[in-house]
Amino acid sequence: MTTANKITLARIALIPVFMVLASLSQGWAQWAALGVFALASLTDGIDGHIARKYNQVSNFGKFVDPLADKLLVFAALLIFVADGRMPAWACMLILARELVVSSLRMVAASQGVVIQASIWGKIKTFSHMVCILLLLAGAGTLFSWMVPLCTVVMSVTAVVSGVIYIKDNFAVVRDGVSKKEK
Repeated sequence: MTTANKITLARIALIPVFMVLASLSQGWAQWAALGVFALASLTDGIDGHIARKYNQVSNFGKFVDPLADKLLVFAALLIFVADGRMPAWACMLILARELVVSSLRMVAASQGVVIQASIWGKIKTFSHMVCILLLLAGAGTLFSWMVPLCTVVMSVTAVVSGVIYIKDNFAVVRDGVSKKEK
């Protein structure tokens, strides 16, 4: 197993730690949850950098890295919905986008095509991570206007990146070929 893949798996292992800490009401636990989430978020860039720099890009990494990102974001969204910091509709919108994109990836994989994350997917992931960090840092209590702003940013980037992803890759479902291969 490559170093990049080990880092990705470590990110997945941090998710239950984050959820437990974020679920506790003590102030120290909230700050610890923020720290764990920030560390897990940083590993996303680190594993990708290592994979490219040291030629460790693998099909396993191409599938597990985005899955780790999704699981980390889903964990935070579930915490936010449970404590009222995010409306359920926004969480569902973001989850639906991820399920549609993941389904498209599975269809592509069944046809021997591996679809890597696009720049729009990276923008979506980055914006989600920043918004989640803001919400974990107490933006909802310190600056109440940030909660709806983060909800809108996360929802819009999910929809835009999802539409572009489907548009660019629907040919995999229809014809068995990605747009980039033509």
